Amino acid sequence: MSRVLACTALFVALPLLAQSVVAPMSESVSVGYVMIPFTVLGDHGRPITDLRNAEVNLTVDGAPVRSDMFEKSQNAPVSFTILLDGSGSMALAGKMDSAFAAIGALIGHRRPGDDFALYVFAESQAIEVAPFTENPNDITRALGHVKPYGKTAFFDALATMPERSKLGRNPTRAIILLSDGIDNASSLTRGALAQQLQGISVPIYSLGLRQPEQPVDNKKRPREDLSDIGLLNEVATLTGGKLYLGNTPQQIAEAVSHIEDDLRAQYLIGFAPTGKGAVKYRTISLKLAGRARAVRVRAGYLGTEPPMVASRNKQTERKGSL
Repeated sequence: MSRVLACTALFVALPLLAQSVVAPMSESVSVGYVMIPFTVLGDHGRPITDLRNAEVNLTVDGAPVRSDMFEKSQNAPVSFTILLDGSGSMALAGKMDSAFAAIGALIGHRRPGDDFALYVFAESQAIEVAPFTENPNDITRALGHVKPYGKTAFFDALATMPERSKLGRNPTRAIILLSDGIDNASSLTRGALAQQLQGISVPIYSLGLRQPEQPVDNKKRPREDLSDIGLLNEVATLTGGKLYLGNTPQQIAEAVSHIEDDLRAQYLIGFAPTGKGAVKYRTISLKLAGRARAVRVRAGYLGTEPPMVASRNKQTERKGSL
């Protein structure tokens, strides 16, 4: 009984402090540099690890852009921000046990230099239960104090995570979201959350703790349930991550393994906006020929015009006028 009361006190007291020091993240006005992590998948969905700069064509709003950076970050250490749903619905059907198993698998795959932070959310903003640490025992001990309770303010909690992920020590970062995908207490709307996540450079990997064989368009399932699974997928897609569904040990192990493969096979490309034109949302895409079958990349950025690649006709005209 005392453990339940202590845990409840933890969840009730800390959100007030968190609200005073952490604002929702928005990499927006006049970004100094647009950093674009991406993963390229080949046959059978396996990451391609020997990509060359010449194989990558970056476009913004459909027009080619000149990048000034291309780096491989294969096997580089990662800062993992773990966001765990601590609401009452997670106590059902063994979902919290599945979440704990996923976290255990994640820290079990750790490599030298990796660090982890654990946040838990329920009726208010996410609470920091364990700050960034390279010691997996710190995360394991923190999980011992987590008990599901209350409603879910999923949207409100997720909005603060990109900013908090910057507390990790590594340039390669990821947010691991563990939830059953039900929101019934947020003040932030779905549309407002999606807007805040536009242009975020930290990929969000969502692990929806449910059976993947249950179709998301099944009319017998609650409408709220369907909407939020769609959001789990949307936030992953916007940020260059991916949605996984499952709650069995095998499904969880496979999802964590795929996430690890993605993050250990990342590339970085980037450019400095020109400062010209309006500050607006601009869509990013990467075009790769040949062996690439798919690319996971952030959807865009909010800022001024990128440095465009001059067309051949304009280059010819310039030479003719000299």
